Amino acid sequence: MSITAREWETQDSRIPFIPADLDAERRVLGILIKYPGKIDLAVDKLQVHHFYDRIHRMIYQAILELYHAKGRISYTQVYGKLRKEQQIDALEEVLVAITESFASQAELEPSIEVLVGKNAKRQILQAAQQIEQMILLEQEDSIESYQAKAQELMFAATNAVASPEDDAKDLLEILNKCYMNLLQRREGKTSHGLSVRYPSIDSFTTGFKNKDLIILAARPSMGKTSLALNFASNVGKRGIPVLIFSLEMDDEQIGDRLVLSELFRFKGKGPEEVTSFDYSTRMTDAQFAATQSVFNDLYKLPIQVVDKRGLTVAEIRAKARKAKTEQPDLGLIIVDYLQLIKPPPESRKNWALVVGDMVRELRDLAGELDLPLILLSQLNRGVESRDDKRPLMSDLRDSGNIEEFADVIMFLYREDYYYPEQAAEKGLTGETEIIFAKQRKGPTGKVKLKYQKEYTRFVEEATWDGS
Repeated sequence: MSITAREWETQDSRIPFIPADLDAERRVLGILIKYPGKIDLAVDKLQVHHFYDRIHRMIYQAILELYHAKGRISYTQVYGKLRKEQQIDALEEVLVAITESFASQAELEPSIEVLVGKNAKRQILQAAQQIEQMILLEQEDSIESYQAKAQELMFAATNAVASPEDDAKDLLEILNKCYMNLLQRREGKTSHGLSVRYPSIDSFTTGFKNKDLIILAARPSMGKTSLALNFASNVGKRGIPVLIFSLEMDDEQIGDRLVLSELFRFKGKGPEEVTSFDYSTRMTDAQFAATQSVFNDLYKLPIQVVDKRGLTVAEIRAKARKAKTEQPDLGLIIVDYLQLIKPPPESRKNWALVVGDMVRELRDLAGELDLPLILLSQLNRGVESRDDKRPLMSDLRDSGNIEEFADVIMFLYREDYYYPEQAAEKGLTGETEIIFAKQRKGPTGKVKLKYQKEYTRFVEEATWDGS
């Protein structure tokens, strides 16, 4: 989001102070012209809009163009180019003054940092003005749209300062970080990724990694929402905040599912056992006391739920950024589910490409917020037409670029979903294969959990199949 001279000149009458340091701008230009070998320190961090003064912008633009064209600059080249353009009066006096504006080459990097910081403040100021104008002109249709746009503008402005992470890193620095992580894992202080407290899944994935997009896909009623909520509950129990976007179920349905899932621990405990039917009707005193204890445990979990239907990716991004700002240790986002995300208006792309764009933007969001994001997805009906109904990559509904952008793709498959009588005879009722069809940082294969449908709860199976 660059800031032009015209935009600021029209605002000077109402803003008494604009964040800028003209002396620092002169120092940077003077050092670059007099010591051309220093230019590599500047071009990676400074763009033309980092300079507030119009003449300074023109001089830096000339420096950049010469550098990109010839790989070097000199005073004579800069002077010749600007003289040919004939846009700066008393050009020779201006350049002489600039080359005499600094005391030492050592002033270059501190002065660059000053320009970066001043520009960041101007970006924030401009974002505030755009928000003000948007509201005064009533440019949006709803308060949610205003909030989403305001979040987008302010988040972009506050990230205007270049991060050191953008710089090339020395291998020694990288390996030092890897070694420290190795020591922490060896000492049991941390896992490689986010543990969801299912040993078979955690062993297979070594935890869900920050910045990763995890696709959890299945046919309807296979249990994908239940598994995602089990993940959320297990993560929340460790004090790690979780944000859930539920585009299908409302907040009370989510709450009831979390309660039912925890009531599983009273299964087979006589008078304290609470079935889903009991939970929906009048309970005995023992059942009510057991249920109260579950509520008391769940009250403590740092889980937030957004249950608005018809959200766009932009609105999801805005709400996620807000949550991350309020809870910097936010550790997991769950979006349920892809096909219910509202596409951008007036898109001329076909549906598969639109879906691909949404998936890519959600992966970018995971990277931006530095956490794993689990995106639930439906599978198409092609599964039903095969003898072996285990999902394949081609079954991803409206696949677009899902396979390309996802870091992990997990499918759910239950024999009893398709063949309940045969599964019962074989003792396979509830047995669920978690199929890892793609894992960018690990193997493919499958693990098994047991699905207690009445409690919407997955529990660990003793068997493990890594084939």
